[in-house]
Formats: sequence, structure tokens, C-alpha cells
Amino acid sequence: MYKTKQVELTFYRDEYSNDLRRFVLPPEQEQFTALPKETVNVADGQHRIIIVTKEDEPVGFFLLHSTDRVHEYSDNPNAMLLTAFSINHIHQGKGYAKKGMLELEKFVKTEFSDCDEIVLAVNHKNIPAQQLYKKVGFVDTGKRKIGRIGEQMIMNLKL
Repeated sequence: MYKTKQVELTFYRDEYSNDLRRFVLPPEQEQFTALPKETVNVADGQHRIIIVTKEDEPVGFFLLHSTDRVHEYSDNPNAMLLTAFSINHIHQGKGYAKKGMLELEKFVKTEFSDCDEIVLAVNHKNIPAQQLYKKVGFVDTGKRKIGRIGEQMIMNLKL
């Protein structure tokens, strides 16, 4: 677990399951991601990561993949894929998304020391997410992928 004064990133623990099942997003956001309750069955190489407050309250969620799926986004054998990022609607606007993503590099270097790149796909219509990822250091690779609801921009963060 990596801690800061504001938030910490931690692996999924059963004690968070009830809070994670209660995550909600407005429809305009939900179309772009998967809610934590939709990621209960994870495969080997998929890691559920929780953004928790200093009071140990889960406010955000995402998956990190070290599966073959990563190769759809990067040729780097040491890359990981970030998917299903969300901040529970009742906690949005408090800076948790940015604070959590700013902890990503330290968390990954600690927990996945071989990883030297994080990649993700963000829908071209999801401007708030694109802006967040750019603010925390992700860059547009210039690659595009067609997802279930249209074109996605492939972004990466070199560690």
C-alpha cells in the first residue's frame, strides 16, 4: 500500500466490497467505463486497485492489467494497461481522481517494479478524462483504437 496525506492506492480487499458495489456514475460517464461491481471476476494478471481517503473510505477504482491484452496498446513487454477508472459520483469534484492518478507512478514502481509504462485508451468524446490524464503526465501516443462506443485515443505514461 502506498500512502500520502490525501489518498492512498491499495489493492482490493473484501472489506471494501460493500462500498464498491454502491459506486454510481451518471449515464454520461458510465458509458465510458466499468463500475467496480462489474469487475468482480478478474483474471490472472488483472489487479483491482482502490483509491481510498486517509479515513480509509474507497472513493475510486481502476484495473491494472499485465495480461496479453496490454499488447493491443503497447509493444513494450514491461507495460501495464489501466482500465475501468472511476470515482464514485458522490466524491467527484474533490480532487480524488487527480490525487489518485498522481500516486500511480509510485504505486506501480513499488508493487510492479518491472513495469516502466502505463497505457490506457480514452474515448475521444470523454474530454474530462483526457484532461485528467494529461494533467498527471499521460501523453497521446498518436495511436487510435475503435472501442465499443467509438474511437479511442491511446495514451501512455513512461515511468
